[in-house]
Amino acid sequence: MMTIKQVQDIKLKKHLPRLITDKSITTYIGNARNLSYSLYTLLTDSITWIYYNPNNDEEFVERYTILSGELEVDRNGEKNILYPGDVIDTKMYDTVSTCYAKEQVEILFEMTSSFFEKSFEERLIIQRDARKIQEVDGYTYHHCARISDYSIELWKRMNPTENLAILSIGSYFHDIGKLAIPLEILNKKGKLTEDEWKIIKMHTTLGAEMMRNHEIERIRKAAFIVEEHHERYDGKGYPYGLMGNEISLEASIVSVVDAFDAMTTNRVYRGAMTIEQAIQEIRAGKGTQFNPKVVDEFLKMLEENNNKWQ
Repeated sequence: MMTIKQVQDIKLKKHLPRLITDKSITTYIGNARNLSYSLYTLLTDSITWIYYNPNNDEEFVERYTILSGELEVDRNGEKNILYPGDVIDTKMYDTVSTCYAKEQVEILFEMTSSFFEKSFEERLIIQRDARKIQEVDGYTYHHCARISDYSIELWKRMNPTENLAILSIGSYFHDIGKLAIPLEILNKKGKLTEDEWKIIKMHTTLGAEMMRNHEIERIRKAAFIVEEHHERYDGKGYPYGLMGNEISLEASIVSVVDAFDAMTTNRVYRGAMTIEQAIQEIRAGKGTQFNPKVVDEFLKMLEENNNKWQ
């Protein structure tokens, strides 16, 4: 394992491959003895997740060592603070860890090289596609990031170990089909015409087609979430009129979170609702627009967070 001093020395070198997001900076360091290393800098007031990796390879390694700062980790509702020198080994846990950084935290990340190289390359491609959304529509870009964050937390509460990587991708790119919608329709301040509304609704199937033709397998697998996230529990949604349990749990979660975020943020055609007003709207849609179990868990999650929404 590399020492903290070695990592700090490497940080000073320029032109190292970096993956930069609004929450973190991942700096690729190198590999040795079938292990790849990167410096993961989690920025102030940010959140990330460490997934349980059910890898059958006994020699598989995925470890996170705190180098500086303090990291609050929530695992199954139990919160702990990790300090420099503490380690998260994904083999030790069969659940998802939610990690909060109230201050900047630097983490040494180690993973078996064959898995790391593929993961790092995929994340670069995903970031590229995210930037495309940002370039076209800044609101949708930030909206997608919020939907992903809250969908993951809600999924953790309802189905903590399965398909989280698929859910995180599908929730983030749920509106990717809007890249194909003319901006004059997407950002229209007045009421949409019937034809314009038909075009807007096409973003679900257009987005799913983009996902299914993507070069990354887990993005292809997440296409169903994009396609279903405007279906309604009572069968009156689009594009296919699915109802009840015909709609995946993943899409049902995104549907609730997406609607709540849209209601509580300013749009070009209307101002934001208050949190209390949006909660009433979600309650009113329980069993008609939204899956009742998802609504119950979502409102419980909000209540536990003092109805805060960021």
